[in-house]
Amino acid sequence: MSCMRWLQVGVVVFFGALSGACTEKKAVEAYQGYVEGEYVYIASPLGGRLDQLTVRRGMVVEDGAPLFALESEKENAALQQARAQLDAAQAQLSDMKTGRRLPEVQVVEAQLAQARAQEKQAAIQKERDEKQWAIGGIAEAQRDDSRARAETAAARVRELSNQIEVARLPNREQQIKAQEAQVDAMQAALDQADWVLRQKTVTASRGGEVVDTLYREGEWVAAGAPVVKLLPPQNVKVRFFIPETIVGSLKKGQPVRLVCDGCAAPIDATITYIADRVEYTPPVIFSNESRSKLVFMIEAHPESGDARSLHPGQPVSVNLL
Repeated sequence: MSCMRWLQVGVVVFFGALSGACTEKKAVEAYQGYVEGEYVYIASPLGGRLDQLTVRRGMVVEDGAPLFALESEKENAALQQARAQLDAAQAQLSDMKTGRRLPEVQVVEAQLAQARAQEKQAAIQKERDEKQWAIGGIAEAQRDDSRARAETAAARVRELSNQIEVARLPNREQQIKAQEAQVDAMQAALDQADWVLRQKTVTASRGGEVVDTLYREGEWVAAGAPVVKLLPPQNVKVRFFIPETIVGSLKKGQPVRLVCDGCAAPIDATITYIADRVEYTPPVIFSNESRSKLVFMIEAHPESGDARSLHPGQPVSVNLL
């Protein structure tokens, strides 16, 4: 074989080896991992019988969707009582600000008219008795009685006039302020009763997949006991491990690509956590030869739309970009 032929063969072998090395290096960038879910356990802060369970396992619910309802007869009654007490306090406050009712004022006005008539009659009688006493027609005692009756009638007129003025005035300022505070207290009690009642009907604070339901209708649920196990898509993440030799080149926010069996296409994700502690893949004694066994855990989150196609426990391959 000529020298030129040997040279061509050598070039082919060299580039073939180089290509194989590049392929091998690229393959090393794929790391094994698995999908993990951070579940949300939905519970009520109050206990009670489970009357309605509106979801079932495997359903996908949106934000604010009703999940379950506990019996609430006692809470409904407390709410009605609080509302009635508030109405009574508000009515009393309104009455204090407007003064007495019109019929009550009219009664006092009628009494005043009667008193004025008596005052006029007493004044006339007093004038007569004064004249009679001046000519000696009556005793001084009778004249004094006429004067007293006239003064009493005049005082009665003044009293009833003042009563009418007071009846038309609202209550004293301090009494009104005290009643306003009572109205505020009743409003707070109503708000609390309404809050307690709303805790008996639980909705989804976040949309997601119903992973499991932990009670059946008719069962007693203790306060704080989870009834629905939910997995929001934003709580789906991937965990994988990389050698300590390249962990320094990674950073949060770096994109990665996920490949899994059955996935229609690769899924893009973003690194959200890099462990600050190293760990061993198998339990070995550290040495220079076993440095390749040291790994760091990495977490990456896919977009919410892509996360719905992943399932906790599912193995994936992660490619660094």
